[in-house]
Amino acid sequence: MAPSRATRGTRARRSSPRRRSAFAALTIAVLGVLLPGTAYLVARRTKLGSTLIVLSLALYGGAAYVGLRKRDAVISWALNPSVLNWMIIGLAAIALVWIVVLVTSYKMLRPLTVGPGSRMLGALVIGVICFAMTVSTATGAQTLMAQRSLVTKVFGGEESKSQTRPTITPKKDIWQQLPRLNILLLGADDGEGRGGTRTDTVMVASIDTKTGNTSLISLTRNFMRMPFPEDSPLHKIYPTGFWDPNDPKEQPEFYLDAMYRNIPRQHPGILGPSDNEGADILKVSVGEALGLQIHYYVQINLAGFAQLVEALGGITVNINYRVPVGGNDDKKIPPSRYLEPGPNRQLNGTDALWFARGRYKVPTADLARQARQRCTIKAIVERATPQNVLTNYDAIAKAGEQLIRTDIPRNQLGAFATLGARVKTAKITNVDLDKQKNFPTGKNPNYAGMREIVAQALNPVRRTTTAPPKTTKVPPSTAAQPKTTPKTTAKPDTGDLTSACAYNPGPPS
Repeated sequence: MAPSRATRGTRARRSSPRRRSAFAALTIAVLGVLLPGTAYLVARRTKLGSTLIVLSLALYGGAAYVGLRKRDAVISWALNPSVLNWMIIGLAAIALVWIVVLVTSYKMLRPLTVGPGSRMLGALVIGVICFAMTVSTATGAQTLMAQRSLVTKVFGGEESKSQTRPTITPKKDIWQQLPRLNILLLGADDGEGRGGTRTDTVMVASIDTKTGNTSLISLTRNFMRMPFPEDSPLHKIYPTGFWDPNDPKEQPEFYLDAMYRNIPRQHPGILGPSDNEGADILKVSVGEALGLQIHYYVQINLAGFAQLVEALGGITVNINYRVPVGGNDDKKIPPSRYLEPGPNRQLNGTDALWFARGRYKVPTADLARQARQRCTIKAIVERATPQNVLTNYDAIAKAGEQLIRTDIPRNQLGAFATLGARVKTAKITNVDLDKQKNFPTGKNPNYAGMREIVAQALNPVRRTTTAPPKTTKVPPSTAAQPKTTPKTTAKPDTGDLTSACAYNPGPPS
């Protein structure tokens, strides 16, 4: 019995796509990857093709909307371990669907009779594209897993303990609650022969959260008599600051850089439960010394700092004088080499570390090192472009896991990431604490004078020609200062790091 006319017509309509060449079928299938479902329409699978196109357009439109209008939400999702898990699953599912669509599209479109050469070429092209999709998906999943690992290991969740973090109302904008954010930056060196961790770098980044403008305040490592607030249990133990009043000699074990190690050893748990008691103690003391509330800390292991710089692909700095690599003044061990002066010097991780640390026979060693550390931070901020960070993200995340500790809560990371982007394009300045007047030596720093300078730099008092200048009210010092300590007049912050870090050959002043 002959087939009906309707049956013959249906077969004719369905077989027509097969009449095109193998190359045309391959081209349509490959281009169909850009908008899944289009190749199905060409193959006259109308319902399935239309459904895939609608889903694809919805996916593209949703991604565009979220990327353009919900960037803060994207950042928050990228810093949420649970959401990252779903992102990994979703990425794998989308990639699988794309591969299936590509393979089935080509299978439906290719001619029924094709030579072995064309068949092999088509299979090879489809295989290469599927492999590229698989590799891209694996790379994306690996990046998401690295991000999840970094967030989980570095940033604390509800289980983390800190006695010095501010109380933030969850449903209110964090930056309305913290119009000025003060972060303690610690460079910890627990290298061989140190007998424990010392914080050779102690710096405060004070950020105007509205503009992103940042002021950096460096403290010298050999400060003694570091104060504590009157309501702190440490004030009862050290009412005149962290030092031994019975010993008139130099007291290295009572330096600022020894507090992180020594106080927790001598008075464990004095501030209450803490994930990092040394950092909490420094937040309290440094805040009192500068007249600031320190909200959070970020601690970087200096030995691992080189890994971060390497992950970023190095940094660029101006070197104005020879900077020693290694060396020990106390033991009279000379450096192995020097970083030579020059503009726009490209430094790898090891050299960047020594640019920030080197002090062997450098004039005004500690102050010179602080200045270079501020320039190092500026160089890292400039180097951390979105493109560079994304390109090297796996290495950056792995380095971050090893060298960063902080008490910034995980649930606030989205807000901090947004603020970080603001800081990158804002002004970074230095607050000069005036060594000549306030700490000619580290034995008896004038913390009252420093507080006055900080208050004036962060909240400058407007002066007029018709009224006498107003004085900034300084919070009372909780560490007893000798009555003979002279009062220092506050001076404004003029330390623009762009100028301070420019190429001006010559020794540090």
